[in-house]
Amino acid sequence: MSVTSKKPSVLFVCVHNTGRSQMAAAYLAHLAGDAVEVRSAGSAPAFRVNPVVAEAMAEEGIDIRREIPKLLTADAVQASDLVITMGRGDDCPVFPGKRYLAWGLGDPAGHPVEAVRLIRDEIRERVRALAAELLGRGAARPGLEVSSLGA
Repeated sequence: MSVTSKKPSVLFVCVHNTGRSQMAAAYLAHLAGDAVEVRSAGSAPAFRVNPVVAEAMAEEGIDIRREIPKLLTADAVQASDLVITMGRGDDCPVFPGKRYLAWGLGDPAGHPVEAVRLIRDEIRERVRALAAELLGRGAARPGLEVSSLGA
């Protein structure tokens, strides 16, 4: 739990903050609502979310087209209880007392929507499990079952 709030705080990190971390953050925000503080950032953020990633998420009913990639800062890491790196080689500061996970997912950059859907679906399943863990139950916020998304 973060020092400033009673709810857990999760930071998703990928290099450009245009695909994997944006998908994961959007899923967790959708599933957990206000029960979890969600952030995403990248060590070398691009200018906009990958349009193919946005298309794949729109198929799930989640619009991330207006999200803006953000620079990863030490403050963002320090403000988070859990930091999840999404790819391989993500540069992320490490601080004592923080929980870190490395998901090691493929990069959707340059791939057609069919390939991005596979990455999206893997992220969705990981985030479902994470939401259940963070919220202490098998479902997300009241009225929205974790199983209500996707396949």
